Amino acid sequence: MHTEEIRTVIGRLGALVAEHYVFPEVGAEVANRLAAATAEGRYDDLQAPEQLAERVTADLQLGNGDKHLRLKFHPDGPPDETDPVAEEAHWRRLAERDAGGMARVERLDGNVGLLEIRPLLYDPTQAGAALAAAMTLLASADSLLIDLRRCVGGSPDQVAFVCSYLFDAGEPIHLQDLVCPGDGTTRQFWTTSYVPGPRFGGTKPIWVLTSSTTFSGGEELAYDLQQLKRAVVVGERTRGGAHPRQGFKLHDHLEATVPVVRSVNQISGTNWEGTGVVPDIDVPADEAFTEAYRRAVAA
Repeated sequence: MHTEEIRTVIGRLGALVAEHYVFPEVGAEVANRLAAATAEGRYDDLQAPEQLAERVTADLQLGNGDKHLRLKFHPDGPPDETDPVAEEAHWRRLAERDAGGMARVERLDGNVGLLEIRPLLYDPTQAGAALAAAMTLLASADSLLIDLRRCVGGSPDQVAFVCSYLFDAGEPIHLQDLVCPGDGTTRQFWTTSYVPGPRFGGTKPIWVLTSSTTFSGGEELAYDLQQLKRAVVVGERTRGGAHPRQGFKLHDHLEATVPVVRSVNQISGTNWEGTGVVPDIDVPADEAFTEAYRRAVAA
């Protein structure tokens, strides 16, 4: 990348943060800081897009620690979120490749079910069939382990769909809201009264495995189930990213990811931003499965 191109990317990034960031005053501060750094030539020597992304991301997160606020490098190019058709095709291809995020589905000795989700990025239109197939296998287990130790993102719609399988049929349960300060709107997320195939149900025990890598949508699933007292969280404190982001293509290999809404859990009235989800049983991530499985067999 040449200097003029770099400065154009940073200028557009600053404008997007100022316009869309979930906390407008912080967005304005970040944009001013980027403009000052650009004027000082802080980024002019970074010809490789991945190097630019690394340095700018550090500057974006300075003081606020928002891990969703990034200049993200994509070796194969970012999705163009301004083109709904192309974006949908992009995510559908990834969902097919990743089996909708259902990384591992297994029935363990002791009639314990295991579901590893990695990631939750895809919404139910892209990954609902994969989840339904997984839950069909797991529905008759006596207990369930949900492994989110390598789950680094997710769709709130898919989180709500997963939760729908983990409660009994009946009145939907209000999980969380996404509040957009920019336009004053609020979007609610509830479990659904209907799911394809059998439910695991709302009474059998669930353990959720977490690590310091678990992030964003993975954290939301752990947090929602923990707050509703539907699952016991076993493992490490998670990374602490609760502000869903929107992507903006800035370059052939660079995407601005800007948090645009704030999560509000219906039990706690807050979220896990900056603090992470605190496990109920604090053990190293590589011991979480053994600990949870031991408890599941004994339950």
